[in-house]
Amino acid sequence: MNSTLNPTLLASIPLLPLAAALLAGLAGKTIGRAASAAVAITGVAFACALSCVVLLQLTAGHAADYDGTLYTWLVTDGVHMQVGFLVDHLTVLMMVVVTFVSLCVHVYTIGYMHDDPGYQRFFAYISLFTFAMLMLVMSNNFMQLFFGWEAVGVVSYLLIGFWFTRPSAIFANLKAFLVNRVGDFGFLLGIAAVLYYTGSLDYHTVFAAAPTIVAKSVPFVSAQPGSAITLICVCLFIGAMGKSAQMPLHVWLPDSMEGPTPISALIHAATMVTAGIFMVARMSPLFELSQTALSLVLIIGASTALFMGLLGIINNDIKRVIAYSTLSQLGYMTAGLGASAYSVAIFHLMTHAFFKALLFLAAGAVIIAMHHEQDMRKMGGLRHRMPVTYWTAMIGSLALIGTPFFSGFFSKDALLDVIHASRHWGSTYAYWCVLLGLFVTALYTFRMMFLTFHGEERLDHHTAEHFHDVGWDMKAPLVALAIPSLLIGWLTIDPLLFGGFFNDAIRVLPEQNMVAEMARTWHGATNFAFGAFRSLPMYIAAAGVATAWVFVLWRPQWGDAVRARFAAVNVILDNKFYFDWINENVLAPLARGVGYLLWRAGDQAIIDTTAVNGSADTIGWLAGVTRRMQSGFLYSYAFWMIIGLAALLGWFLSGLSGS
Repeated sequence: MNSTLNPTLLASIPLLPLAAALLAGLAGKTIGRAASAAVAITGVAFACALSCVVLLQLTAGHAADYDGTLYTWLVTDGVHMQVGFLVDHLTVLMMVVVTFVSLCVHVYTIGYMHDDPGYQRFFAYISLFTFAMLMLVMSNNFMQLFFGWEAVGVVSYLLIGFWFTRPSAIFANLKAFLVNRVGDFGFLLGIAAVLYYTGSLDYHTVFAAAPTIVAKSVPFVSAQPGSAITLICVCLFIGAMGKSAQMPLHVWLPDSMEGPTPISALIHAATMVTAGIFMVARMSPLFELSQTALSLVLIIGASTALFMGLLGIINNDIKRVIAYSTLSQLGYMTAGLGASAYSVAIFHLMTHAFFKALLFLAAGAVIIAMHHEQDMRKMGGLRHRMPVTYWTAMIGSLALIGTPFFSGFFSKDALLDVIHASRHWGSTYAYWCVLLGLFVTALYTFRMMFLTFHGEERLDHHTAEHFHDVGWDMKAPLVALAIPSLLIGWLTIDPLLFGGFFNDAIRVLPEQNMVAEMARTWHGATNFAFGAFRSLPMYIAAAGVATAWVFVLWRPQWGDAVRARFAAVNVILDNKFYFDWINENVLAPLARGVGYLLWRAGDQAIIDTTAVNGSADTIGWLAGVTRRMQSGFLYSYAFWMIIGLAALLGWFLSGLSGS
């Protein structure tokens, strides 16, 4: 007989980081810096431990999935607004990843933010961020999902602009907030459409009713009604495009590097950007019913994977290179979702969380050691000065480019296989994008590694004299993240993809199940890794590493020649495909123009002048006219009395004649 999960235990997992955030944020000055850090770390550590307990109960203990309501907030017109949890294998995997990466970031923050005056405030924010993400992934209804969705957006705004005295940080957090509002508007429309067609916000009810939505249509125009299920899925995916930074709603993510490095790691690895990937996977019962939506997801994801990776090649800021890497890897995950390989996308989300957090934290260690210098052209040769950071960063880099036997290899190669096998429209284009993306990923990753850690030292005199390696409060999280970056893919690919780990949490139509087709030729993780040496993808990635070595270490002058030869391409890449230029010079002025027009024509002319002031002016005019009747002369009053009497008599006589 299956055991059941304890609702109190489940509720304590998100509430512990929330309690820590409130204590560190509201009483931080009273309890002090050390106590604030201890409270925040303890809260997320217990949340991580309890998440691991739930994972063991669901897997080794064979506990049943939990789907229950903890609190009913509102009932209106038969619709229940509730706080509830759906804890199944998909949820618990996200819970463990979020809390473990968050724990590493919390510990790392002790050293990174040690001298910052906002020390307690930062711990409060990252604990609150963890709470918001846990509420999102544990939700069993769209209302709570939207609460977590917006909460991570608000906290990311606070964290990106944490150093609020910097104009660039304020610009970046406002940009992130506004771009995400565009995606969230689509997301809210999708939720409204779900409620309209199903009458419920509960996942279980909505998914059960999904087949009935397929037959329904939406009259976009009177002559050509559109599919209701496609409308729902596209609107929901627009929300995912904002949160998970897919083209063209990706522009906020590179600028989020204005925040402190620990939050860059948390946003890019385990929270915020992974929310969109998780949401689409959770909504697989809906997306499977719309081929149009899946093709859109596939094409957008593949395009992001390739074109955002290209921007990492020409960037010299170590954090921004890793940020563009995140954009590219999110594109891989999104393309996997579009190929109906939801389990593979979540698998890559998990492996990516570990090695991407590792790379960000390693970059942060370099930045601290270099006295907050982020330009890779001013580094070089740091592997001798920072051996632990170098070797852990090397593990993260090898995992990122998909080196056989590293965690990223298993998830990335599985993604390539299912995209190649996909029958959705646009799959051929998508496959070539992700295949070329392998070369691009290897090129920018090892360009970063070679510029930072290899070659001759390019440190200026002051930096070289005062250079200091970071302490173990920052090195220990690097080691903790390096272990799963090396091993987690090897250990989990069998159960996650072919062992039925996700059960009914992910639903795929039989004719679209590329993972099931892949399972027919599956002979274990070891054979899969050795088989890479006989396949094209590994050699494409190796060519990217070799190209980076040639242009960075062997013949660096060739880089200038290539840039001069392809100056037009370089200009396009320098301008980030002009997405920011279009936003700032076309869309923003257009939005302001429309707003100005609505203000002048709608607010001032119609509402203020005609409706409000116009009615007041009319009353004033009438008052001015009637005021003339009050002259103070008796003959005047008699005259108006006669006029009034005549009018009443005329009205009375006309009534008699009409009858």
